[in-house]
Amino acid sequence: MIKFFSLSSGSNGNCYYIGNENTAFLIDSGIGPRTVKKRLQEHGIDINSIEFVLVTHDHIDHIKGVGVLSEKYSLPVYATSLLHKSLDNHPCTRCRLSGSVRKCEPHTPTRYKDVEFTPFVVPHDATETVGYHINFNGIKFTFLTDLGEVTQDVIDYCKMSNVIIFESNYDLDMLLEGSYSPELKVRIMQGCGHLSNEQTASAIKRVYHKGLSHIFLCHLSENNNTPAKAYKQVAEALHSIGVKADKDVHLSCLPRREVSDLYTF
Repeated sequence: MIKFFSLSSGSNGNCYYIGNENTAFLIDSGIGPRTVKKRLQEHGIDINSIEFVLVTHDHIDHIKGVGVLSEKYSLPVYATSLLHKSLDNHPCTRCRLSGSVRKCEPHTPTRYKDVEFTPFVVPHDATETVGYHINFNGIKFTFLTDLGEVTQDVIDYCKMSNVIIFESNYDLDMLLEGSYSPELKVRIMQGCGHLSNEQTASAIKRVYHKGLSHIFLCHLSENNNTPAKAYKQVAEALHSIGVKADKDVHLSCLPRREVSDLYTF
């Protein structure tokens, strides 16, 4: 039985857990080790069972806790060569990953015990940002926490997956009418920023297949989105192709500042 839950999802910090009795790991750690430990314990997970961390990119809301976590618990940290060059100099990870550096390259599968993971580059304004396609004992996940545009790789990997974790960052009207500066609005909406609910819904329509059992919407903006708006947009998109949310496929939004429910596969 494979367990999945989010420890935190959004610009306040991102961290996700996948594991079973043999292998357990985190995707990103934009929250500190004490918070990681506390939130893992909420679902009965011992932090000492975590065996490695996958890193998606070098923005602080994804790596704030990676250095201390790796150092304290001697955890290998997997990232691409280009991303590791950045981590070598980032204040959150500099001088903390000695002996923990593990490199994985785009479109090249890497195996760790029961898990095979493949990074692939996505457009986002970091040094390098990747999604991960993960095959865990035959259950296939695709993680897409930050991206400004839906690429063919995104579509292809999602079409192979049973579970997708997909960014749905902002509602366009809320963003345009909100208090952000014009420059920040452009940064978010451009092709290397974040995905709107509409863009995400359109992508979900393209990738849906009968083998897809769960869709988790992640990295929702605190100021420019609501879970209700994100859920509604994707549910309506699914309905337009004859798919009923929460009947034909599970659909939910991952919470920003607390641990999510635990899901098993």
